[in-house]
Amino acid sequence: MAVGLLGSLLLAAHGPWSASAAQRLEVAIDGVVLPVSVDDLGQWLRSRGQQRSELATWLSLLTPDSRDGLLTLLNAPVLTRRSFGQQMLRSWAAGPLLDALSSLIRVDPDAPSASELVLQTLERLLADREVITTLDVLEALPVDRLRLDLDALVLAGKGWQRSIERQQRLTNALSRQPTTPQPVAAPPDRLDRQRVRFSTVRLPTDHRERDLTLQMWLPRLSSRSTWVLVMPGLGGDPEHFHWLADGLSRSGWPVAMLEHPGSDSRAIQELLEGRQAFDGALALDQRLLDLQEALAAQGRGDLPVSGERVVLIGHSLGALTALLAMGAQPSGDLSRICDMALRELPLTNLSLLIQCELADGDVLRPIPLPDQPEAVVALNSFGSLLWPQSLVPSKSAVPLMVLGGTLDLITPPIDEQLSLMASLGRHPSSRALIVEGASHFSAIRIASPSNAERAEDLFQLGEELVGVQPEKVQRVVLDEVVRFLDQVETLQAAGESLHGRSDRIRWHRLNRPDSLELLKNLQ
Repeated sequence: MAVGLLGSLLLAAHGPWSASAAQRLEVAIDGVVLPVSVDDLGQWLRSRGQQRSELATWLSLLTPDSRDGLLTLLNAPVLTRRSFGQQMLRSWAAGPLLDALSSLIRVDPDAPSASELVLQTLERLLADREVITTLDVLEALPVDRLRLDLDALVLAGKGWQRSIERQQRLTNALSRQPTTPQPVAAPPDRLDRQRVRFSTVRLPTDHRERDLTLQMWLPRLSSRSTWVLVMPGLGGDPEHFHWLADGLSRSGWPVAMLEHPGSDSRAIQELLEGRQAFDGALALDQRLLDLQEALAAQGRGDLPVSGERVVLIGHSLGALTALLAMGAQPSGDLSRICDMALRELPLTNLSLLIQCELADGDVLRPIPLPDQPEAVVALNSFGSLLWPQSLVPSKSAVPLMVLGGTLDLITPPIDEQLSLMASLGRHPSSRALIVEGASHFSAIRIASPSNAERAEDLFQLGEELVGVQPEKVQRVVLDEVVRFLDQVETLQAAGESLHGRSDRIRWHRLNRPDSLELLKNLQ
């Protein structure tokens, strides 16, 4: 596991070589420091450990597991997509991840820092090859001597293992709960034009060169006093959430869906193709302004959607935008909190990197709204560093629903959704929904070979990333969101927790006391 995660680290951080490249390598493993020639190491690797040499004799002292692990580590492709890697290496997230490498790769005392050397070396390698392995990096580092500390890697791996074991304990705790069958509405075949009107609205704004675009899903008959504003996550488009807008509008809620140029699928595609860099702090700042503009337009009648108060629904980065609109002030000590959080490589909770990038960009601020939202629904939300439980006021007037999946390692439910429920979910109607087998991407539209439009989707992800049966997960989520909004509208509390199942999908609706008890037991 640790070997694979080191490869992920270099990926996420993101001709002939001169004679100044490293010639001597010391490998610290199993408490033994092995002096290694980089050339001999390459030959040993290419022979799959069968070469007879002084190096092979040294390596024979290792345990079989350590020797096999070293082979796998050196062969691991740490970077495989040139343009994507070039952009990621220049992103904010590269700094903390590469800094953490200093505990794994040590260079001569007089040389620049290991993280800077690795960064420069990766950029040089990317100039003329598509796939970079760990051995490529070691051979190309421009130092006379370096040490690869696999013992430190093992310690880091143990930290990652502890985090994953916590997630497994969450899954095990939920799987032991007896579930009851629950009816879930079948998906409609198509948009019912007799009941729902679909349109597009464009709003001129001062903070964007082009008009802000919103998709409108308006029920022809509605007695709802609130309207819904949906915000996709990073790389997301309104089309990813048509299933949600359609279901809510059929249930009587007017729905507006925001597009976010600069952090939508087009922007991420340009990033992957090397045509555009990405600034997370700028993206959030623009999203906050997008939200304020949409709310102001509805208030003055320029947005053709009725309703006295708004329900905010967001996915991932869109969820963070909605949480900021609740009015809770993020911690004023984020610099220290982030320093501590990033000491260990946060590969089992990548949202920590995002939170610290946004904190560093000084864009985390509550949105000054005339009125608090009627409610907030946060899909795959995050913010555990921003809102520690002890720093949030004891009372919150905003009902909050947080949703997550047990396969989510970007915003894991135990660290993010349950943590947010503890800090922000103090309204009696607040609740957490955790779906077994769902991931960070279960809420987005899924590519389908039978649908030409969906086949062009940026998010053509396999089951290991999307999770199990995503369309059925979406139906469960829709039913639970409708239930939540109905109870908010009728001033009902969350009631007892429910452990349900439908079509082999198991989910857990947890009220605040049960969420806190579960979080306490898993610490």
